[in-house]
Amino acid sequence: MEEIVTLNRLAPGEWGEIAEVRAGTGIRRRLTDLGLIAGTRVVCLAVSPLGGLSAYRIRGAVIAIRHKDCCEITLRRRWGEYNEKSNRDTR
Repeated sequence: MEEIVTLNRLAPGEWGEIAEVRAGTGIRRRLTDLGLIAGTRVVCLAVSPLGGLSAYRIRGAVIAIRHKDCCEITLRRRWGEYNEKSNRDTR
């Protein structure tokens, strides 16, 4: 089962696969350099209490992304436990 949402809608422990990055040119390039491209698996690790930054595991690295940038990233939210070993991103 899947649902299309923006990245900021993931709660800690939830995961999905990037569908599209709609951010402006500069930030889109930076996010692409960090590995946020279509099909990449993303796991939400933490959300700051004030909503400024959220931490995500992307391709084995932990990356903090600003809330306003998360609103420009759509993904297919997945349900079920994310097991990094069995769901390893091979790209």
